[in-house]
Amino acid sequence: MTFQARAEHGPRVDEGHGLAVVLGLEACSLTVPKTAPALTTSPAQSAPSLLLRALRKAFGEVVAVDGLDLEVARGECFGLLGPNGAGKTTTIEICEGLTAPDAGTVELLGLGWQTNAAELRQRIGIQLQETQFPEKLTVEETLRLFRSFYHRGIPVDESIRTAQLEDKRGARVGTLSGGQKQRLAMACALVGDPELLFLDEPTTGLDPQARRHLWDLVDELKKAGRTIILTTHYMEEAERLCDRVAIMDHGRRIALGTTRQLIALVGAEHIVEFAVTERETREVNVALLMAIPGVQSHRVDAGLHQLSVSELHTSVPLIFAALDSQGLNLSEFRTHSATLEDVFVSLTGRTLRDE
Repeated sequence: MTFQARAEHGPRVDEGHGLAVVLGLEACSLTVPKTAPALTTSPAQSAPSLLLRALRKAFGEVVAVDGLDLEVARGECFGLLGPNGAGKTTTIEICEGLTAPDAGTVELLGLGWQTNAAELRQRIGIQLQETQFPEKLTVEETLRLFRSFYHRGIPVDESIRTAQLEDKRGARVGTLSGGQKQRLAMACALVGDPELLFLDEPTTGLDPQARRHLWDLVDELKKAGRTIILTTHYMEEAERLCDRVAIMDHGRRIALGTTRQLIALVGAEHIVEFAVTERETREVNVALLMAIPGVQSHRVDAGLHQLSVSELHTSVPLIFAALDSQGLNLSEFRTHSATLEDVFVSLTGRTLRDE
């Protein structure tokens, strides 16, 4: 049985279900098809891939996006990070054409959803946080259905090879493992050969090896000239893949730059973390720690003290001495180079996974 169904405006998404993961991989290597058609150019070729100006969206009295400005260059992998409730999901839904903004400008590839929706659906790829394929269809039928939504794209046979599902070509979707369904979803996201690709938490639930295979694929997509908008709960992933990162909180952009630029906001290159034993009744003398040369800042989170320091070799001995002078016993002590996670916590007061 072969499906010949076609849709003028591409696959539709029920907005009521929100964003959900259609992208994922098992521990296997994926490659970008070498036979994929070259990307077409638009009249607005010089325009950025994504342009947001004064974007605003409210749900009743709750303002989800509050005057957001963003600009993403062509060929860039751009990360959008924020704690839950920061407004990033609403922002992505607006960019994907799933939700209409209350105010502001939204342009993708120099085009707007109000006047160029049909063309945009041909030129972008969307990977949501979750999807449900018809379980009675086979892998090949599913890909032929998705391929029929696009005027141009990757051949179905090539898509199957890309996802390494050759031995499952005739298998019904309902019989696939979770990882195989994720690989099928990857093929569906790329079958239209998109210029602009939205990846919403693409590696959630994947094992480390599969995650790194996906990173390699994203690198190949970037080399092919595609622009990628990435949301993720893994700071390591954002550091590894993204050319630039924007951090959102309370509907606003609170930081924007390369990973190196954002880490510089911490004010020091290293982080010292320590905790005192639970039976200690004395409070840590923060002023004494802050007086140590090289210590730039202090914060405490759930009993774990964090100091940003400029030079470990001079500061750490003095930190030990200061704690010892207070008669405090340590239960934990560790150091690490400043990361994007430290920037995120410093700016928002929360970790990326905080509810």
